[in-house]
Amino acid sequence: MIFIYIIIAIVVLVLLWLMFSYNRFITFINRAKEAWADIDVQLKRRYDLIPNLVSTVKGYAAHESGTLEKVTQARNMAMGATNIADKAQAENMLSGTLKSLFAVTEQYPDLKANQNFLDLQAQLTDTEDKIQAARRFYNTNVRDLNTALEVFPGNVIAGAFHFSKMEFFNLEGDEAARQNVEVKF
Repeated sequence: MIFIYIIIAIVVLVLLWLMFSYNRFITFINRAKEAWADIDVQLKRRYDLIPNLVSTVKGYAAHESGTLEKVTQARNMAMGATNIADKAQAENMLSGTLKSLFAVTEQYPDLKANQNFLDLQAQLTDTEDKIQAARRFYNTNVRDLNTALEVFPGNVIAGAFHFSKMEFFNLEGDEAARQNVEVKF
């Protein structure tokens, strides 16, 4: 009779461990999804600010239409990106075009003094800071999930329930994106 109780206790402990492990993975996945939603909110805010910024600059620097078009195209590509890798690549391009836009604005003292432009620039800077914070939060959650998926015995549970790794959201992944933008007139 004691042997049956021991077997039942072992089975119950294994089931509890499986349940705890499964719930732990679900928690990691949900945290990563929540963190991605935070990034999405900040990116949406960024996308909403860009047309206002472009229109403000357009009024002062109409002959800079090439730069303005590149910013608009990069924004549209970023908004249309569907997966994390494409989104990161599109965001890198958008960041580069925004750097070019701000470099161009240095040539226009009236624009640099325009209160609307300054306000938009400050909001965009604030949004960029929030995107970086949200990206770090997301990547931390993805790291925790991916680590749990790779270590034993978590990898056994993950394989049994078909959990899979998530991608990191890396901006400015290549060396070219880290270089300062050079604008020549």
